[in-house]
Amino acid sequence: MDGLRLRLAKLTTEVFSPAAVVLVLPLAVAWKATGRHLGETVLWGVVVALFSSVLPMLFIIRGARQGRWDGHHVRDREHRFVPLAVGLASTAVGLAILLIGGAPRDVVGLIVAMVTTLAACIAVTTWWKVSLHAAVAAGAVVMIALLYGPWALLLLMPVALVCWSRVVLGDHTVAQVVVGAAMGPLVGGAVLLLIR
Repeated sequence: MDGLRLRLAKLTTEVFSPAAVVLVLPLAVAWKATGRHLGETVLWGVVVALFSSVLPMLFIIRGARQGRWDGHHVRDREHRFVPLAVGLASTAVGLAILLIGGAPRDVVGLIVAMVTTLAACIAVTTWWKVSLHAAVAAGAVVMIALLYGPWALLLLMPVALVCWSRVVLGDHTVAQVVVGAAMGPLVGGAVLLLIR
């Protein structure tokens, strides 16, 4: 049973990793923000995904292969600052592109919420290890609920699974996933509400 539990936890951690969530979330936000216009959805969604997920993840993977940190999840808190700062800088470039390109307000709101949440996580990470998996997953659910309605809160079930997986794998304590799961909605959700 423990083998099955560990496999489920590893699968959940990968499927709902911050990089994976941030590939899908911008498309969902852009779909709503553009009035379901496919071309604009893909354009704005890809800009956000590229600068907030793909490029930062490529940097993290490269660093892990060079032995600069312990893997693509950067489990060691002391090594998280550089990859997170690069992710923050890359996301800020994406924000500038959205502003220059005249992206829809909700797409801009999403990326500002992401920048703000990441900055808050970086601040906490300087002295304590908060779960980015939990922060991104819970923040994504709240943002989808703000745009699509309260039925999206059903997506909190996978968030609970993500939190469980991080604890089972020994990457976080219960407190670290609870704080992460609170930071995503409280910081990111509040920023999106202010911008909308």
